Amino acid sequence: MITTAEQIKGGQAVYQKYGLMDYGSVLGHGSYLGPDYTAEALHIVVTAMQDFHAQRDYGKPFAELNKGQQAVIKEKVKAEIKENRYDPATDTLTLTEAQVYALQKVREHYRTVFTQGDGNGILPNLIREEHMPKTDRAWVAEGDQLTQIADFFFWTAWLASTNRPGETHTYTNNWPYDEAAGNTMSFSSIWWSAVSVALLIGFTALSLYFYHRYKLDMEEAYTPGNFPRFDLAAVPVTVSQRKTAKYFTVVILLFLAQVMLGGLLAHYYIEPDSFYGLDWIADLLPFNIAKGYHLQLAIFWIATAWLGMGIYVAPVVGGREPKRQGLLVDILFWALVVLVAGSLIGQWLGVKGYLGNLWFWLGHQGWEYLELGRLWQFVLAVGMGIWLFIVYRGLRDSLKAETDKGGLVHLLFYSAIAVPAFYIFAFFFNPGSNITYADYWRWWIIHLWVEGIFEVFAVVVIGFLLVQMGLVTKKSTVRALYFQLILLLGSGVIGTGHHYYWIGAPEMWIGLGAVFSALEVIPLTLLILEAYGQYRILQQGGVHFPYRAAFWFLISTAIWNLVGAGVLGFLINLPAVSYYQHGSFLTPTHGHGAMMGVYGMFAIAVLLYTLRNIVKPEAWNDKVLKIACWGLNIGLAGMILVTLLPVGILQLAESYQSGFWAARDPSFYKDPLVTALLWWRALPDTIFIVVGVLPLTWFVVKSFFRLRTPTVTDGERL
Repeated sequence: MITTAEQIKGGQAVYQKYGLMDYGSVLGHGSYLGPDYTAEALHIVVTAMQDFHAQRDYGKPFAELNKGQQAVIKEKVKAEIKENRYDPATDTLTLTEAQVYALQKVREHYRTVFTQGDGNGILPNLIREEHMPKTDRAWVAEGDQLTQIADFFFWTAWLASTNRPGETHTYTNNWPYDEAAGNTMSFSSIWWSAVSVALLIGFTALSLYFYHRYKLDMEEAYTPGNFPRFDLAAVPVTVSQRKTAKYFTVVILLFLAQVMLGGLLAHYYIEPDSFYGLDWIADLLPFNIAKGYHLQLAIFWIATAWLGMGIYVAPVVGGREPKRQGLLVDILFWALVVLVAGSLIGQWLGVKGYLGNLWFWLGHQGWEYLELGRLWQFVLAVGMGIWLFIVYRGLRDSLKAETDKGGLVHLLFYSAIAVPAFYIFAFFFNPGSNITYADYWRWWIIHLWVEGIFEVFAVVVIGFLLVQMGLVTKKSTVRALYFQLILLLGSGVIGTGHHYYWIGAPEMWIGLGAVFSALEVIPLTLLILEAYGQYRILQQGGVHFPYRAAFWFLISTAIWNLVGAGVLGFLINLPAVSYYQHGSFLTPTHGHGAMMGVYGMFAIAVLLYTLRNIVKPEAWNDKVLKIACWGLNIGLAGMILVTLLPVGILQLAESYQSGFWAARDPSFYKDPLVTALLWWRALPDTIFIVVGVLPLTWFVVKSFFRLRTPTVTDGERL
């Protein structure tokens, strides 16, 4: 008995407990400073097996053999790796002598890395036995944790290089690319890439036909020269609406903290164990903790902005301020404060090893984008439930009055229900779940909850606000919204499959993911037409239009929807490209363009729309907000064009030429050109922070002290 299933599962738990998915990756999913442990372990296995057979057959190391002898050994190792020796009847996997030798080499390598540090962000003695009790461990098996995590990495290398029973491709559809292991692109990756492009062209034409044939855009509700006039002094302000100001103040402070951490992470790619010589910063906030914070804060501030906007809109739609609505708003606010503070403290304590068996509940859960411990997930779910109750109380009268169950108010409420409802999938897995199963449901949160349901909610809210302001007709808006939602959900749900290409899921996901993720580009492209309509509103409204700042960010949202989510997403989603780039810098290229460009810009738009109605008119300053808007857009575009995209292209080329393990080896970032590109990122980062974030932060914090007095109290109609 060399190792056991319990030992391998324990290794997965160790990987999660120390937040290593926020440093490196397994099966390509995770972060990018560290190696991809699957690809690295596979390379160690192949090299060790080649040396084993070279010594046995020729009496010397593989590197000293002539080309003919090396060719013989290479083919022998490929055949040996590909053969599946798992017996389902006895639930036993038999390893060859060469594979056992390779496993020992994998164990030696990771024992050295996690004991001595790797000089690339992993601090010495990261994993310690004293961090866990000797017996009755939570998810981690008894015994040496270093052996467990090494066995887990070896197991992922095995499933990535061994053929599925009865198939000619591996469990991961031949990913990662490593010719020495016999891993090359499969036919299905090439074929479905071509099919997806062809269908994209056809369905784009079909969608445009329906869009124009049935006039599925939002029609203006005013005639030329009669643009609606807005008297902000006459806009009612309720107690609960005024209380949203503290939500938005927290939003902007979390945003500021998030981007500062982003700057720290960018520097770590150049100096992994220090920050301009300040080693204590890397000790306090190593890459894996800083990366987890960076991602969690992004979700927290964006989601909080949307929650605050929903609280503001509810009485506007319902036409009445429910009794004690302000109290519920306060309760939710403090629940969010506890959530943010508790989860961030817990993540630090968990990764540092201070929580013992409570690491999963209170510490770092171990999944990228789902770092917060399970207890904090429950707090988040309860908080969203309270928010939905607040929104329902505000909408209740209008829901009763609207007889059409598919009308605009009901559509708004349905989209609000979906926000907490779809988060339930976060509870479908735990550290004992198979990593393929866990990653399947994890993407339901990242892709469907964050990218899908949030997008649906955003589209519906924008439509409602345009109607509420008298800018577009209600009938055309409902029609346009249904068309957009059909396209968004019709392509987006199954389009999640592009995340399943290489994680151990069946080969069918290559076809489904390729086709539907390509079709996701269509609704994002059509949103640029909506941006033109918003630009027309800005032009016709002129300087007297009070919501100009919000519309600048709405237009930014639509543009980044096309560029960040659409173009950059399509760039990496074709299986033929994804095979080589999966887990490279091209992924955060798309991630930054979509997360900040779409969801971040929209969060700022709704923040400014809400503040415009509750802040004293004389305290408003569009000039500052215009500077911030340009700073954020130029800075974000600069991050992508100066560093993320070119480094991603270089990494893609390295993967294609040398194998994915080489593209993710830390030495890649030491290449002079790559290092220069990483340094140049300081310029767009500075623009983003100094010209974009800081003016916006100053404005929002100042606005918190310049709020209008409520004109509507509990139980009164607006």
